[in-house]
Amino acid sequence: MSDTILAIDIGSTKICAIIAEIQDSEVTIQGHGISKSQGVKKGAITNIELASKSIKKAINDAKRIAGSNITSATVSISNAYAKSLNSTGIVNIPHKDISIKEINRVMQTALYNANVPTEYDVIHVLPYNFRVDDQDFIEDPFGMNASRMEVDVNIIMTQKSNLSNLKKAVRSAGVEIDGIVLSGYASAIATMDEDEKELGVAVIDLGGQTSNLVIHTGNSIRYNDFLGVGSNHITNDLSMALHTPLQIAENVKIRHGSLIESSNEVIELPIIGDEESRNGVSLEVVHSVIFSRVEEALMILSKSLEKSALKEQIGAGIILTGGMTKLKGMRELAQAIFTGMPVRVGYPDNVNGLFEELKDPAFSTVVGLLLYQAGGHTQYEINFQQELLHSKAMFEDNLNDIRIGHSPNTEEAQTTRAHKDEKEHKLKDQEESDISFDDLPDLGRENKNPLKKLASWARQLF
Repeated sequence: MSDTILAIDIGSTKICAIIAEIQDSEVTIQGHGISKSQGVKKGAITNIELASKSIKKAINDAKRIAGSNITSATVSISNAYAKSLNSTGIVNIPHKDISIKEINRVMQTALYNANVPTEYDVIHVLPYNFRVDDQDFIEDPFGMNASRMEVDVNIIMTQKSNLSNLKKAVRSAGVEIDGIVLSGYASAIATMDEDEKELGVAVIDLGGQTSNLVIHTGNSIRYNDFLGVGSNHITNDLSMALHTPLQIAENVKIRHGSLIESSNEVIELPIIGDEESRNGVSLEVVHSVIFSRVEEALMILSKSLEKSALKEQIGAGIILTGGMTKLKGMRELAQAIFTGMPVRVGYPDNVNGLFEELKDPAFSTVVGLLLYQAGGHTQYEINFQQELLHSKAMFEDNLNDIRIGHSPNTEEAQTTRAHKDEKEHKLKDQEESDISFDDLPDLGRENKNPLKKLASWARQLF
């Protein structure tokens, strides 16, 4: 069975909408739309009307390419106003076997025990450690025999007002929200591989106006932090230092931005307010401005990593993603600042039909939203709608569903069902009418033994 989904990444510099189809956990992109972000600053919505127009443009472009008229979406929410807290839940297991019901109970208990402030809404409850009886670090407690189960969770929450503004902006664009995912979490889903999840990894998303840090150890996200600095700040710094218009500064950053090599070459740039006049600027100054801003941002993120107290658990190092990673020499500078930790640049992956322009670190978040919908979320997570997300099939205690040996193919199943219905129908008719000799079944075909035939006949008569 296939399912069509819409993912919207609401960033500070761009808004990206992608429509995709999920079939057997495989994601195939069908259409996408990108618009310039308006009414959003440093991850927060500052003008609902302008933000709504930008979101609507991106959605309409995606719908036109995909030929779909989808009306609900999974949306990213910035780390800017997200806070985390840890909690623990403990339950007894009366029937000794751990089912989905028990896992849901222990997760809800952990959420209930948490001291969530009244002005905050919970968007993720992420389990990172299950304990069954006295055994720690259980990967998956489902189906285990136990008398007691505990769970440690990381609860991610955001301000109610911020969430309400986000919902208003998306609804004004003609779409309902059916899922909300922290943007740093989505970026991590799109860029981490299984080994990195196992060993522990930090994912840093360097965006246009913001930078996010999330740490994944154990089974889920354990820590998230936010820095209100992005590649737009480099543009602003260049504009002021070179006394040139913002658009020209942006072009200089893209064309000459490098963190490795500096040059003595001089370029001619127009002056703010008098674009007819030109000013000669050395590329050495350009290099110095970019380097100092990026170094400062990475140093602050490095301190945040130390503050998390999880640095020792990050065996796989650091993944850099987001638009700012396209600056030449970004990986090398990060390697020098995060001493002793391997660093790589992460690109979105694991989806089919990825358009060329989407094969870019700047689109990690929106691809992560698609993968989240396809089951890439943390196992047994509670989402913002208070639902337990899991990949286990739900079995009902119905003996009719039991099949021994093998399950019949569709045609056999239909034939068996038809025979069963016919048999039930005959029995019902038989009960309703008075028994007569004419109605007695012809047992001869079923059994040749005359004594058994006589016994059956007598049993039906009396």
